[in-house]
Amino acid sequence: MSNGSARSEIDAVSAAVLAISRHREVRDVLQTIVTSARELLGAKYAALGVPDDHGGFAQFVVDGVGDEQWKSIGPLPRQHGILAAMVQEAAPQRLADVRKDPRFGGWPSAHPEMSDFLGVPIVDGDEVLGALFLANEECAGPRTGCSFTDDDEALLRTLAAHAAIALTNARLHERGRELNIAGERARIAHELHDAVSQKLFSLRLTAQAAATLVDRDPERAKGELKEVARLAADAADELRAVVVELRPAALDEDGLVATLRTQVQLLNRAHTARVLFTARCIRALPSAQEEALLRVAQEALHNALRHADADTVEVLLEGRGRGAVLRIHDDGRGFEPTAVRRAGRHLGLVSMRDRAAGAGGRLTVDSAPGKGTVIEMEVPGG
Repeated sequence: MSNGSARSEIDAVSAAVLAISRHREVRDVLQTIVTSARELLGAKYAALGVPDDHGGFAQFVVDGVGDEQWKSIGPLPRQHGILAAMVQEAAPQRLADVRKDPRFGGWPSAHPEMSDFLGVPIVDGDEVLGALFLANEECAGPRTGCSFTDDDEALLRTLAAHAAIALTNARLHERGRELNIAGERARIAHELHDAVSQKLFSLRLTAQAAATLVDRDPERAKGELKEVARLAADAADELRAVVVELRPAALDEDGLVATLRTQVQLLNRAHTARVLFTARCIRALPSAQEEALLRVAQEALHNALRHADADTVEVLLEGRGRGAVLRIHDDGRGFEPTAVRRAGRHLGLVSMRDRAAGAGGRLTVDSAPGKGTVIEMEVPGG
């Protein structure tokens, strides 16, 4: 191997490792491993399966197979044959023609035809995190005799070792996020208890007052009963808003735009204020940025609907270059940001700024008493 080709290969491996390490979400790490492996070794197909404890795969990602073909293939494969050998024996597999191996058990009719096969386990200590494999090395000559080499296997093992580190880190990140979500739900539960308990206590006292006034002062009793109705409506609004916040975000399945639109629609039904949503020219963003945008939108909407006494809240999500801008504008009572900070009432501004900074973005707040509030967050994209 010439110095030039060796340097080119090192650069390619380095680029692949950096691409894998850049992601913090498990699904992103898995897909980047598969794509990087296929491109690095010049294969037509690549796949990675994360085994479950029941003889199947908890996750299975592919590259080189179109969406329609993947759907028509059917259920995920089981741990059998060559895939089982990689998972159960933690052993690499390199075959000139996978179809001629005695362990080969066939595949669904829509499955692409594969011959050359190279697979390695992704291992962390004694735990097999996944099975990574490539098929059909692309070469200039005829298919006969063209198969993955010892160097290809060594290269894929190196990539799998780095993938194990990235995948472990991604899992730790997601577990940490789950703990944060649990903490957030505890906060919402505490807030629910405080807000609704206060209103129900007031409602009970007002109802008692109305009961004592029915006979001796019917007009005042009517006024108290109107207040009972108002307090009941407020308590119902609080409950609806908290239920919306407790609904799990559907980012993984639906994406940022659909998730935000759904939450805005729910809030619009739950509150007397009009809540509007517009999205323009949005492209897919890194998962961490999408989650940060969603959480900032939720916090800003919470403030506008519960504290600002707004009649209208407008949410705009717009593409800007490779990134995006989120803008939440309400026509509520507004506030003086510096006075709020001095008084120690941050209204979630610290949390929103932290989320924006953690996603590599920035947050600006424009507000004044009687002038409403505009909160804007921009992220750079990937």
